[in-house]
Amino acid sequence: MRFGGQIFKKWDSPEQWALAAREAGYSAVYFPVDHRADTAVIDGYVRAAKDADLVICEIGVWNNLLDRDEAKRAANFERSVRQLELADYVRANCCVNIAGSYSDQWDGPHPENLTKRAFDEIVSITQHIIDTAKPQRTYYTLEPMPWMYPDTADSYLELIRAVDRPAFAAHVDIVNILSSPQLCYRSGEVINEWFDKLGPMIRSCHAKDIRLGGKLTVHLDECRPGTGLVDYGTYIRRTDMLENKNVCLMLEHMTEEEDYIEATRYIKGVADGIGVKL
Repeated sequence: MRFGGQIFKKWDSPEQWALAAREAGYSAVYFPVDHRADTAVIDGYVRAAKDADLVICEIGVWNNLLDRDEAKRAANFERSVRQLELADYVRANCCVNIAGSYSDQWDGPHPENLTKRAFDEIVSITQHIIDTAKPQRTYYTLEPMPWMYPDTADSYLELIRAVDRPAFAAHVDIVNILSSPQLCYRSGEVINEWFDKLGPMIRSCHAKDIRLGGKLTVHLDECRPGTGLVDYGTYIRRTDMLENKNVCLMLEHMTEEEDYIEATRYIKGVADGIGVKL
């Protein structure tokens, strides 16, 4: 399996970028430019990643395809298509976005997010993105979320069946779906369920952690891997068991370099302890 995260060291060339990734202990990377970059710049990063044996894991979109403003929704659709085209061009594991929300907050909760209307719109939009971009060497994926589809392994399977496109695959972010004390305290079972049901379709996994606070009613907060309730032994083992060895476990959502260093140390320590090479 492959492992990566954010690169904090400044670089002046694609080669320095790739070297910084390797020095950070990574074998996978987020692609550092988007579809607006010059082709020569994009090609330079692709070559540098290949020469350093770095898997280009994800190209993100991160916008709201269910925005209630039609102009914003159209612009978000266009970016999704262009980012998917870029992911295909650089042969990234996947292009990833969230399904979208009817909330004023682009990724926020809304009472209509988990309805048939939302499900049907997500299916239609996803089909349109894939049919427009026509990817041949990558996959479009949706990051699971606690208050929008896909919010469970079963709802992800339903989406995959309904979208019915070979280029639609799965993305896993375990923390995003550990949305209750019951789920947090049996994170290993949740991880196993997701990998049992979606394993061959998984293209990328996010690595963070979650802690349960003691203040009522329920307070769940993201935290650095190793300081929360995620069963990383199971998470790493199941990722490593996938037939596709280019599937990546990618650190995210921390702001300080020291947190990435500590998270890398922790995850590699867990991997070593169970005989998995990162």
